[in-house]
Amino acid sequence: MKIRIDIDENSREPEIVIRGSSDDVAKLQNAILAASKNAQNLALVRDGRDYYLPAESILFFESVDGKTWAHTAKNIYEIKQKLYELENILPASFVRISKSAIIGTKYILSISHNLAGPSLVRFRGSHKQINVSRGYYKRLVNKLSERSYHESN
Repeated sequence: MKIRIDIDENSREPEIVIRGSSDDVAKLQNAILAASKNAQNLALVRDGRDYYLPAESILFFESVDGKTWAHTAKNIYEIKQKLYELENILPASFVRISKSAIIGTKYILSISHNLAGPSLVRFRGSHKQINVSRGYYKRLVNKLSERSYHESN
């Protein structure tokens, strides 16, 4: 692999050009995009104070009564973005689990699967839990399988 870096002081944002013809190029592109999203802090509000936390510290986002909430292991914050907006900016480790929730897969401890209704997700290091709608369950399991595969390689 050959890497070339051109410094342009007039550039407003970094630009990455990848040339090649293999699946490795697509994997490299996904890794770069994921890394750039992971570095991002989200603007959150709690008790009249502004907080800036990395997306990876969030267990899940949920929409209730027209507001969007971000849950960490210990706190709940309000976030201005809607869920559909968050889907476009969150790292690849996040996945939609219902019409009203997006979950981060990093801290999932267990899933109690229910064939007749929503499944229940529990998190490592927290008492919090959230339901996964039946229609989104397979998407979550696939995302967890991806995570397991990437962690083992």
